[in-house]
Amino acid sequence: MTGTIINIIAILLGGGIGLLFGSRIPERFKSTVIAGMGLFTAVMGVQMFFKSENQLIVLGAMIIGTLIGEWMGIEDRLQAFGLALEKRFSSDTESGAGSRFVRGFMVSSLLFCIGPMAILGSIQDGLTGDYKLLAVKSTLDGFASIAFASTLGVGVLFSSIVTLLYQGGISLLAGALSAIISDPMMNEMTATGGVILVGLGISNLLELKKIRVGNFLPALVIAPLIVWVLGKF
Repeated sequence: MTGTIINIIAILLGGGIGLLFGSRIPERFKSTVIAGMGLFTAVMGVQMFFKSENQLIVLGAMIIGTLIGEWMGIEDRLQAFGLALEKRFSSDTESGAGSRFVRGFMVSSLLFCIGPMAILGSIQDGLTGDYKLLAVKSTLDGFASIAFASTLGVGVLFSSIVTLLYQGGISLLAGALSAIISDPMMNEMTATGGVILVGLGISNLLELKKIRVGNFLPALVIAPLIVWVLGKF
């Protein structure tokens, strides 16, 4: 859990810096910065996708995972959680699912939790106490939170709650996960996460098309399951 705690501190520190100096940055600079982050996120997602050894597995995982996510209403639950936090802690005049607070919470929560570093780093931290990978992730997340908080506001800080639950949970289950997840499973999980990141960039950062990205999350579990099933034949 040491690496996760460091990650949380980096997000809070970076977000605090972004909030402190964000008001001094002209709005046109903020919009350009967040567009740049959107492009970076999408390109990073494409790079992750090419880790796949069988793109059909990723497609199947996305279809099945999205159906499960829509049935569970994950996006709506995340938004409801963000709205509850907004009512309790934010004084923004804009409210609702499209508010800056909820947008900052959703974007940063998904970005900080999706990717191989979050999974592998948490497994290493929980299994061996080696948190070097999460330390690298913490540095990246810290700088990202500065950019996000300066443009999207205090909602970014509350993504630390989701990050703590997600990475902390993986660390606690590290022994079981390390015995179950093989390299092919991790490759397809990474590729699926890449597709989700592209959707995140298009929808929440570049705002080109509204996509219920949160409902894609079950695909991260479905992808390694498909690899496991195919391995039995």
